[in-house]
Parts: sequence; structure tokens; C-alpha cells
Amino acid sequence: MKVTQLYCVRHLPAVTCSLVGVALLAIGANAVLDLNTSEAAKVVSAPERARALQLALIIGNGNYPDAAEPLSQPINDASGLAYAMRRHGFDVDVVEDATKADMARAVERLKSRIIPGSVVMLFFGGYGVQSRHETYMIPTDAVIWTEGDVRHEGMSVETLLHAVKERGARATLAVIDASRRNPYERRFRSYSHGLAPVNAPDNALIISSNTPGKVADDTKGEHSVLVTELLNELNAPVSAEGVFNKTRVAVFRASNGAQMPSVSSSLLEDVHFSRGNDPDLTTASITPTE
Repeated sequence: MKVTQLYCVRHLPAVTCSLVGVALLAIGANAVLDLNTSEAAKVVSAPERARALQLALIIGNGNYPDAAEPLSQPINDASGLAYAMRRHGFDVDVVEDATKADMARAVERLKSRIIPGSVVMLFFGGYGVQSRHETYMIPTDAVIWTEGDVRHEGMSVETLLHAVKERGARATLAVIDASRRNPYERRFRSYSHGLAPVNAPDNALIISSNTPGKVADDTKGEHSVLVTELLNELNAPVSAEGVFNKTRVAVFRASNGAQMPSVSSSLLEDVHFSRGNDPDLTTASITPTE
């Protein structure tokens, strides 16, 4: 055997051990890197998951071409409620003076972000019209001359609530501030019929601005009576259902009995607007009912 070959044979185990050691060090370094990357991902994704679990779609429509004058309150209501919901940890999408296409796109954005277990908050301020015992939210570009146009041009509250439920939302809260005399119904009815009772899916809580079948005149304030009192009650240390019921009573009193909001609930769990020590980190929570 040649000397060179003998040298290689004698030193082969040592070389192999060295190579194995380098490989193990590399694997260890990669494992640490992967761990650090994983931990970094957790830091980034945790807030994202929290936001995805609390979503709000807020629509305020004020400028209807068919109306004698713009509605001043829905835009202010949308802005004020959006600010309040953000302070409660909700990821908020605000749409103002929404056309039919704008509303459809906003709903698709909402549906795409719902994950199982989400709490979803919906607000609509503007004109609402009932047809065939359903309430339709009216976009600003609606062309309505017959009752059939209401169903074609508007967006059904019930259809939206069921769509949110089908996407996996754990609970849905809805504020429908649309019990106004509108410029559409007088074209095919003698008077405005107000809103219809909502046939909600399971685990939904809805408050509308007046008793079904009745309408209310806007006040002179910055916000509607419903939103004014809701903002006042939102931080009460009670469940969301308690907040809505307290709002209902407060509106009745503030309007001297002229306006009685309707609250309907199919909640299977208590939803709370929880407040922490830091108002910028507040969250909504869900606890099973007994």
C-alpha cells in the first residue's frame, strides 16, 4: 500500500467525525434560526389573529339623490361608532355614501376575513325599506319606483346576517339605524312601513332604531338618538345584550316615548365588550351561557 493511501485510511475516521460535527453544528444553527423565526412569526401573527376575531363593517349613507336633502347623521354616526369599536379591539371597515357596488364589495371583504370564532359587528345608517317581511338597506344609487325594485336594488339585512354566519362567525351584532321616512315608498305606498322584524340566524343580536313598522324623525344632534345612546352605553360593565337593552331604554327616554328601538337576540353565548387597563387594547370576549 502506498504511503498516501495509508495516511488517508488512518485519518478517515477523524475527517468523518469533523464533517459530522460541522453538519450537526449547521443543523443546530438552522434549528435555532427556525425557532427564532417561528417565535417572530408568533409575535406578528398573534395581533393579526386578534383583529381577525373581531371585525366590524360600518356603512353610513347620507347623500341620496332622490331625497329632498342629505341625511347629516349617518356619516357622523359611522365615524363615531368606528372610533368606539376600534377602541374595543375591532378591526373596522368604514364605507360612506355607499353605492350598491360599494356595499357588495364591502361585504365580500368582510366575508373573506371571517375565521371560525369571529365576532362580527355590522352597522348600517341611512334609509331602509321593508318588502315581503324583510328589511333592505338602500344604497345611495338605488333606483326605486316599485316594491320589486326594493329587493333588486337593496341589500337584505337577513341575507347579510346569514352570509356572515355561514362563513363561520361565532356571534354577530347588528345595529340597523334606518327607520326613517324615505323618498321611495311614497312612489308605491301611501306611507312608510318602517322596518320588518329580523329573522336572525343563531347567535345574533340585533338592535334597530324603532319598533317594527314605525318610523322616526331625525333629531338636530350630531348623531342619531340611537347612536348617541349606544355610544353612551357601550362601556357599561354588562354583556352586549345588556348594552343594547340599556340603549333601548335610553332612546325611549331621550325621545320622550316617541321612539322605542327593537332588540332581538338569538345569542347562545354571552358577548362582552371587555375593557382592559389600556383603552387602546380593549377586546370583545365570548363566554358560554349557563
